[in-house]
Amino acid sequence: MGGLTAPAVVAGHTSQARLRGKPVPRQLQQALRDSQLGAATEHSTNGSSANGSADSLSGVQRPVLHSSSWEAAVRGAPQVFPRSAAAPVPNRLRVFSGTSNPSLSQEVAHYLGMDLGKVKIKRFADGEIYVQVMESIRGCDVFLIQPTCPPVNDHLMELLVMIDACRRASARSVTAVMPYFGYARADRKTQGRESIAAKLTANILTEAGADRVLAVDLHSGQCVGYFDIPVDHVYGDSVILDYLASKRISTGDLVVVSPDVGGVARARAFAKKLNDAPLAIVDKRRSAHNVSEVMNLIGDVRGKVAVLVDDMIDTAGTITNAAKVLHAEGAREVYACATHAVFSPPAVERLSSGVFQEVIVTNTIPVAPELQFPALTVLSVANLLGETIWRVYNATSVQSIRE
Repeated sequence: MGGLTAPAVVAGHTSQARLRGKPVPRQLQQALRDSQLGAATEHSTNGSSANGSADSLSGVQRPVLHSSSWEAAVRGAPQVFPRSAAAPVPNRLRVFSGTSNPSLSQEVAHYLGMDLGKVKIKRFADGEIYVQVMESIRGCDVFLIQPTCPPVNDHLMELLVMIDACRRASARSVTAVMPYFGYARADRKTQGRESIAAKLTANILTEAGADRVLAVDLHSGQCVGYFDIPVDHVYGDSVILDYLASKRISTGDLVVVSPDVGGVARARAFAKKLNDAPLAIVDKRRSAHNVSEVMNLIGDVRGKVAVLVDDMIDTAGTITNAAKVLHAEGAREVYACATHAVFSPPAVERLSSGVFQEVIVTNTIPVAPELQFPALTVLSVANLLGETIWRVYNATSVQSIRE
């Protein structure tokens, strides 16, 4: 029965030719059999007129099947699972969180007006990571929020396994939302026989199955080019600028300072948004990794409020030495502003030593209670991430967020 084909009726005779090479639905097969049976019965009752004369056959109604009529029959057939024509379009947006910063992920989900997706993440006794998505994401656009903050390797591997789990669950697209991108500082070769770990990490994320990356304040713009997939690069300075505006510091008393030459472009963009505040630069010489020595200051900070701007604070050696030079040059107050609070030891001791009026960071990396101190202010980037996720999902402009 599965091999039955639609008979093409030509001048009252049928042939078993397949219509356009398409299989015929079962409802139509039954209708064709009924039509053929009725035609055969009528032909037998009028056997005396079988001489082929037109007069004797004038009253016989021959079944005629057009080549496309079976498609219309299928469209008109009752649906096995009927759906209302007014049914709403399902929301295919899904947001999941890793274990590195669940509080930020919860804030992002709250901004989007939805709950975080259910996912099981556990570690075996030997340290291996297990991930299982606990709900259907077939055909969904999935966003995985996971900053690769310390311990960097564990959180990076967890993100890779989450991407693979979503891929195998038939997600339509997977976006890795990385508020902090570990290995971003290894973005170039400064000596022979060095690795470029930022490029390697980008390749691993792509091979794991990520379709897109959403990152906040990458260490350098060239990191975007390391990815062979689209990258949405957003900046946390808008959150910090709003907070500084609330402090009502006079524009004439304000000077933006870059703690090293490499951050001049970042500091210049920051100063432009503060009514074109003047810019100063601290010339730094680094003798080893995580070790810096300040040499001199370019610019005037005497009697002014100095705002040091950087993308991250790791051991706080660079920004603390810069603050000491600013005080020595006559700065009235010194503020430290950074997006990523890595806070590797002895960062807290340096930052809480009294050289800063206030240290302003964001929650791209969770700040543990033991790393907090009175001069520390932590701002949330949840609204920024939530708005960016919504725009990516709806295929609208992300660049306009900064405009």
